[in-house]
Order: sequence, then C-alpha cells, then structure tokens
Amino acid sequence: MSDTTASTTAAHAGKAPVAVDHPLSMEELAAMIARDIPAGAFVNLGIGQPTKIADHLPPELGVVLHTENGMLGMGPKAEGAEIDPDLTNAGKVPVTELAGAAYFHHADSFAMMRGGHLDICVLGAYQVSEHGDLANWHTGKPDDIPAVGGAMDLAIGAKDTYVMMTLFTKSRAPKLVPKCTYPLTGVGCVSRVYTEVATFDLRPDGVHVLETYGTTIEELRSRLDVELH
Repeated sequence: MSDTTASTTAAHAGKAPVAVDHPLSMEELAAMIARDIPAGAFVNLGIGQPTKIADHLPPELGVVLHTENGMLGMGPKAEGAEIDPDLTNAGKVPVTELAGAAYFHHADSFAMMRGGHLDICVLGAYQVSEHGDLANWHTGKPDDIPAVGGAMDLAIGAKDTYVMMTLFTKSRAPKLVPKCTYPLTGVGCVSRVYTEVATFDLRPDGVHVLETYGTTIEELRSRLDVELH
C-alpha cells in the first residue's frame, strides 16, 4: 500500500476517509472511533480515554452504551446541573442517561460481557501484539498496582475489541509490537488499533494500515518492528 492510499482511503466501516495532516488529539481520536461504530451496536467504553467516545456518538445512531457497574443506555459525560453523583460510569465519571436507560446488578453486567452480548468494546493498552494479544492491566513492575477491572472479560467477551492508545510511549518505544512483554489481558482478541498517527486492522495475514494522520507508512515502518501492509 502506498502512502497516498493509506492516508486517503478508509477501509473501515465503509466510511469516507479523513484527510488529516497532523497527529490526532485524544478528542479527535475519540471522534474517529465514534465514526466507525455501527448504528444500533451494543458497546462498552473502557475506563480512561475511551470514555470520550460517548461524547461523539449522535443519539440518532442508536448505539447502546454498557457499563461494568450496571447500566445500559449511558449518554455523554454530565456537565454542570446535569451531574448526579449517583450516576457514573465505571471510571466514576458523572454521566447522563438516554431514554430507555436501564440499571442492574454488576454481576448481571459481567454476565452480559462474558456471554458475548456486546458488539464492541474499546479499551486502552500498554501494548498490543501484531497477533492481537492485549496487555493493559499491569506493566510488570513490582511497585505497580494491578488494575484489571473488567478488561479480561470485555476483551474476550466482545465480538470486536478495539484499542485506543498512543502508538509510542513517552520514551518513544513502540506499543504495537511483535510480542507483548507485559502481562497479558487477552490472547488474539484485538481486531483494530486506533492511535494518534494511524489506524490499524489486525488480520490473520498481518497488520494492515487503514489511515495515517500526519505521518507516512514509510515513517511507521522505520519505527515499528512489525510488518505493515
């Protein structure tokens, strides 16, 4: 695939390509992911940056957001007078509810996750391997506090697992790698990776670049140790 093709041809969700000549902000990246979520999908947004996606989903799309703490029909983040301290997402961020929202015990929420009832989950990650392995709960450092939450259940239970992350660490090490070196959350579970500089599909025949933002495939090839198609 040529640089031009990568940056101007969107192979995901039949959507029109987005011409961007700069790395995306996390807010822009959240909007990009929201663009690719199909109408009527049941979706879980992981704690942290993925929760921003809720603010970019048009209500008319009919996407139903699920939370581990027991809610279906979550709306965008609550602001000002909308804030209800008893109404939060799994990350304790105040949220709104959409018409028809439902509440239930978190055990039922996890049963939905484990039972394969979610179409998509979007999670953050420390590392993703070219084979779709996910590491997002522990860096392996002795002084780090493990924080797996419902990530293992989501990563394996959802029909599609998307990752939203920066492509490189603060020390410029790649986070899309041939093999994860951090403790795994799930094996072969990630189907797509969204980053500030490119979107990747992880397929049986390798890593495919769908779009680039402010970079080229040649630049990415020079910085990553995975083969890019």
